[in-house]
Amino acid sequence: MVHLKQPQVSGLGRNPAAPVEVMVRLATHAAGRHGLTMRKGQLPDAVAEALLTYGGSDSAVSLHGHRISPAMRRRIAGHRDPAIRDAYADFIRYSVDVGVSLGIEALVEVYGRAPAELAVSSDPKLRAMVAKSWRDRPMAVQVALLNDADPGVRGAATWEEHPGVPPEYYERCLADPAVQANVARRLPLTFVQFEQLLATESKSVLRAVARNPYLTAGMMARLQNSADPYVRVAVAYSRHVTPGTRDRLLALVAAEEAAGSTDAYVALHWSHYEPSWLQDAPLAERLTYLDCPHAVFRNVLARSPDLPDEAWKRLDDDPDVFVRRTAARRPDTPPQILLRLLRSHGETSHIRPLLVDHPNFPRQALRGFVDEADPRVRVLALEDPDLPVVQLRRLAACEDPFLRRRVARHPNVTAELLEQLLADPDPNVADDAAANPVLPRAQMDQILTAAGL
Repeated sequence: MVHLKQPQVSGLGRNPAAPVEVMVRLATHAAGRHGLTMRKGQLPDAVAEALLTYGGSDSAVSLHGHRISPAMRRRIAGHRDPAIRDAYADFIRYSVDVGVSLGIEALVEVYGRAPAELAVSSDPKLRAMVAKSWRDRPMAVQVALLNDADPGVRGAATWEEHPGVPPEYYERCLADPAVQANVARRLPLTFVQFEQLLATESKSVLRAVARNPYLTAGMMARLQNSADPYVRVAVAYSRHVTPGTRDRLLALVAAEEAAGSTDAYVALHWSHYEPSWLQDAPLAERLTYLDCPHAVFRNVLARSPDLPDEAWKRLDDDPDVFVRRTAARRPDTPPQILLRLLRSHGETSHIRPLLVDHPNFPRQALRGFVDEADPRVRVLALEDPDLPVVQLRRLAACEDPFLRRRVARHPNVTAELLEQLLADPDPNVADDAAANPVLPRAQMDQILTAAGL
């Protein structure tokens, strides 16, 4: 996160090429300390010492584990100031108390006990945190957590699918209000159990039941008339409903969305629920969904590894761009399909690997994206690490800040261009320019001097 008031100073703190002497000077400044705490890798002892001197307990919170050397860990553990000595431990204990998710390694480091010992702590909040963070715990530990007297611990133990619930505990968990909603979406249900869960009249339990992959056709029929749009969407995505019923249910939810229902909007677009069962269906059955009017089914189909060429041609020309993106991730996507897709719609940066990193993508075409009108497409030119400076200058002059940020991070950027980007009105651009490892030492010194360091 950028320091909004002095982004060059915070960015310089993140710069992996900053010398120790520069980092020590940055530690005397609040924005510099901010950047240093965001820096990746282990901090030199001199820098950690400077952070303790000028940042006190606020900086000490980030000085732990692999962030510092063993010698510095011993130094902090024996520090005369308890606020510094206990800063990280106090932070972790506070996080446990308020329920902020933590890694099991942090708990072991602070509490000084093995995970199995932490799982039987006298503090139910700590036991619950262990249940959340120790994902590969043995089944014996899981059983103890399922039998815990505290409902919060039992709920935490069943939040994730693994390590799961032993069959002999199905009945108990399905009857436990603390875990019903967690297990109702995963366990195979008898019709009696199904009816008992519906009788709870709990919205969260009902929604969980509707997403259970083991439901029978009779159970799905029982849910069709639900007033909850989440449930209707789940039923529509089931393998047990006819195309006509599916169309009717989804049209009903779409009409509610059009009328302003937030629940309907989220159920259709943000629930992250999909008909994943289709991935395991026989090829002949999967291919019948090429003509499905609902894109979510075609999107699941596009993840298949074994479709015939004609099916891939259909999916490559699908009216829904998300379906086309999914299809383009197959190993043998033709180069022209990748190029056409990216020229039309750009990249989805949150999904990895990027399509520009596809083995069949023609990397030599990247420089041609500089001339694209859509900035979401133009930015792809910056995926070329050797993009010429003349083109970097053109992109640095764009009005879209995200383009200038990408230029500021580019490995081929010049000192002259970095000077311009350091003065950018958008603090994120200036921060990224200062964090670029190609930043010359002379410009680092200019940043320090301007900040009075």
